[in-house]
Amino acid sequence: MDADDLLVARLRQECDEEAFAELVRRYRDPVFRLAISILGQGYAGEAEEVAQEVFVRVHRALSSFRGESQLGSCDQSLAALPSLETDANDRLEALRRDRALTECIGELPEVYQSALRLHYWMGVGVSEIAPLLGVPENTVKSYLHRARRLLHAMLQERGFSNV
Repeated sequence: MDADDLLVARLRQECDEEAFAELVRRYRDPVFRLAISILGQGYAGEAEEVAQEVFVRVHRALSSFRGESQLGSCDQSLAALPSLETDANDRLEALRRDRALTECIGELPEVYQSALRLHYWMGVGVSEIAPLLGVPENTVKSYLHRARRLLHAMLQERGFSNV
């Protein structure tokens, strides 16, 4: 029985979280490298999230690990897991869209940015935004409408057609 097998046994029999932490330390880099190889060098943050999701799934699934293969061989088969890949692709697409949206919002005139953030992120109503911006309610509605139209066009220019 090798060191990984002992750690898995400790984790399964005794719920030894230190054993799991050691497994994460051993396999974090290979899992991260696999994720970055799939996602690309510019997506280190996303690859880190994918690696964390892998370890969450491993933790949940260790009770059914039969030990018929070495734990390390799982690194090679992670990319073949359709649900993980689909989840990763969906997550990556959402992260790209969110990043593009944040960049686009930053390119809007300041008054549009303020109206959007107050209304959509902070849940402030139009009637409350008007005095904050020092404009009539209809002007706030106009800011929000124009900001949404601009954002829609900007996101389409960046390849996000279904926004």
